[in-house]
Amino acid sequence: MNEDESKVVAEILHELSTTSHVQVRSSTELAAQVSQAAEDEDEKRTEDGRGPLRRRTDYRAVRTAPRSLTLTPWQVIHAIGLGAASARQGAGRGLAEHWGSLRYSQALEANRGRYLELSSEGRDLLRFYKATQSGEIGTGFASLLAENVVRSRYPDHSVSVIPADIALKAGWTLRSTGTGTRPEPLQRRPHFFVVAWQPGQPSKVLLVSSKGTHSSVHQVHKQLSTASAHVESVHIGPYGTVPYMLIGTEIPKKESLALHILEGPGTTVLRPSGEVSEADLDLTLAQENRTADVVRPTDRRETTVPGFQVLPESFAWFSIVLARTEAATVTAFTGGGKPTAQYLTREQGRRHFQHDVHANTARLRDAEHRIHDIDFVGTDHIYRLNGNRIEAFSGLRKSLYTYLHHGRVNEYRSEVHALRGQWPDHSTSEQWNAVSIRPDGTVMAIRLRDG
Repeated sequence: MNEDESKVVAEILHELSTTSHVQVRSSTELAAQVSQAAEDEDEKRTEDGRGPLRRRTDYRAVRTAPRSLTLTPWQVIHAIGLGAASARQGAGRGLAEHWGSLRYSQALEANRGRYLELSSEGRDLLRFYKATQSGEIGTGFASLLAENVVRSRYPDHSVSVIPADIALKAGWTLRSTGTGTRPEPLQRRPHFFVVAWQPGQPSKVLLVSSKGTHSSVHQVHKQLSTASAHVESVHIGPYGTVPYMLIGTEIPKKESLALHILEGPGTTVLRPSGEVSEADLDLTLAQENRTADVVRPTDRRETTVPGFQVLPESFAWFSIVLARTEAATVTAFTGGGKPTAQYLTREQGRRHFQHDVHANTARLRDAEHRIHDIDFVGTDHIYRLNGNRIEAFSGLRKSLYTYLHHGRVNEYRSEVHALRGQWPDHSTSEQWNAVSIRPDGTVMAIRLRDG
């Protein structure tokens, strides 16, 4: 091993575990600028005959937003990987896509003030790849910021961030069929459901739409105006009442990153109606084929418009969908396969996980590591970084994995909630250069290997 190259890689891994800050911006001025960008876009759409977009327009500054997020780059990579683990969007699908988050191992670094910015490696991108980078990095930061804000509001709750597309597929077909194109509201969807929950209690849910850009803050305003149309496509309860967040990540070429956030007010509680007192999260769900319509009140009467709506009589069903989608995401992060397939419906991609075979990794859930005196089970991935062998490990606390392996979501959630606030926050360990442990019990760790 070349000593100089090894030293460079060691520095990269050290940077991944270094605590840094990201600016968070939210103001009435931001809300006004986003509204102006929406007006400008709708004017252009009207001129070319497409008409204005349906949007949520009740957004405002987030009074409880932190002035900055304090985290490590490795935590961001963990969030990106967790979000990609169940996505099955590429040829590799699932776990192989999750390892794609490692492309950002050299993309972020702290400046002298310890604020995160793009590294020289992160700035040296082909133009066509920038959109992918800004989208994926933006998604990672947005999930962490939304989780932070919701956790601060409900400190006695656990908080889950769940991919919206995967959850919605349990009830609706999101892909186009036939030769026609789908209405715009069905093509624009939020990125996450953020759920605050306690075992045995109704969950609180809100929507998050995230964007990211390498361009100026003016582009952030335009993106957030578009995000207001994404959250408008989903309604939980009566039309226009579910709360939401719009989050834009500004990734300047030579300055530190900034997160811009607005919110729509309200509280939506998934309280089951009728005789059902509590949703059984262990219940296996069949694929539903719901009509993609939303009941929209007008001055004279109710009308139906394209979109996705969960009415109170379906709150118990949707609570189960959210919990089992999270279970699928967590098990996909540890290795996918049959333990993940049991939590997914046909449209959610169950068949892609029914066999323990994934690209880029030969054996699944065959790795066990003890990190910070906690036993984890999962999958490791060996690759080369600047010619040096690197080992990355993604897994789940062993006791929690046992519950999910056997389909016991209720017990998984009970233990996760009981462990709330007890997870170690050390960003390194004796054997690993960078470590991230999330409240859902997942871990992601990386280290330099000899040879």
